[in-house]
Amino acid sequence: MRALFLADAHLHHPDDANYRLLLRFLEEQRDKVDLICILGDLFDFRIGLPALDFPEQEPLLAALAALSGSGIRLIYLEGNHDFHLGTAFAAQIGAELHSGPVVMELDGRRVYLCHGDLVNPADWRYRLLHLALRNRLTPLIGGLAPGALVRGIRKRLQKASRKRYCHDKARWDYAAIIRSFATDVREQGCDALVLGHFHYPLFEKNGDFTLLSLGDWIDHFSYGLYENGEFSLSSFSAVP
Repeated sequence: MRALFLADAHLHHPDDANYRLLLRFLEEQRDKVDLICILGDLFDFRIGLPALDFPEQEPLLAALAALSGSGIRLIYLEGNHDFHLGTAFAAQIGAELHSGPVVMELDGRRVYLCHGDLVNPADWRYRLLHLALRNRLTPLIGGLAPGALVRGIRKRLQKASRKRYCHDKARWDYAAIIRSFATDVREQGCDALVLGHFHYPLFEKNGDFTLLSLGDWIDHFSYGLYENGEFSLSSFSAVP
């Protein structure tokens, strides 16, 4: 079993460096991996509302569909920048789509997968926002709103998210938050935790438990790998 884990590419446009690099990286995975797990925020913004379309995301979606079509199992966990994606999105790329954490088995090991946006219990402001945006009524209300209004809200959410990230990075001790959550996951009987969201690459082994925080595909171009019964954290070089 060879599994790949990615999160937080925050893709905008196919001409962007991280977008082009991710396409190249995924193409190189063909015939090399059995499973690809995307742990949220692959795009900087994608919410499944009728008034929104995302033509700039089609090259990446086509690449994912080609990989799943070749027999690679694809798992997609929604993040805080990509949610309410829906069954049509999952069918387009051939993925198993999840709106929350997943516990899966890899060679008999219980692995806890999550995006990570709800890991910090002290961030109550974000938790309230999460409840509001992820409510089942949100797509229904959004579907009735004029397109111009929905696109305006999209821009405000993107701007607020960038501002909040800079604020949170200075305010919170990400390593401590991640390690504390890992302790909880281990107590639940899991053998590993893999998460994203924090843009903080971290790989630690504590006895038979593995902690893997994926970093991002913006500054670190980092990804997780499971191979021959072991996890690792790597970075993809921009050099061809």
